Amino acid sequence: MRLHQAVFILAGLAALATPAHADVTAFIGSATSPSNRQTRGVAVGMTLIVVGFEFEYATINEDLAAGAPALRTGMANAFLQPPTAIMGIRPYVTAGTGLYQERVGAATTTHMGFNSGAGAKVGLIGPLGARLDYRLFKLRGTPQTSLVHRIYVGANLSF
Repeated sequence: MRLHQAVFILAGLAALATPAHADVTAFIGSATSPSNRQTRGVAVGMTLIVVGFEFEYATINEDLAAGAPALRTGMANAFLQPPTAIMGIRPYVTAGTGLYQERVGAATTTHMGFNSGAGAKVGLIGPLGARLDYRLFKLRGTPQTSLVHRIYVGANLSF
């Protein structure tokens, strides 16, 4: 009797399950603190209805003239977004944690960091889209710059 109940429950869950969607985004943008510097990176994510998870790696160039450090981040994020696009746009909010490495000249600092932000995925043609994103990074430890603002635009491929 219990085996039949377990099979019934599993069949019901399988019927309710929706397929997972994944995407990859290559991006370029700007970090605005303490000076404007180019940033670039890649994000790989998976979405289950409204909740998603992604990993992103990004680098921010050093600006020696302004004394602004280079920054590398590797972050694991969770995000929330509507289950379907609204007029071709899927807004989202995100937050996550990971590691960073800040470098100024030969001096480096490696520690934990947190990020939060919001953005939108815009459908273009088929699986191709664009992504706009703003993030605020809060770096722990003793970085030269503990708060880093980043904005980017990216090419997004869904599969």
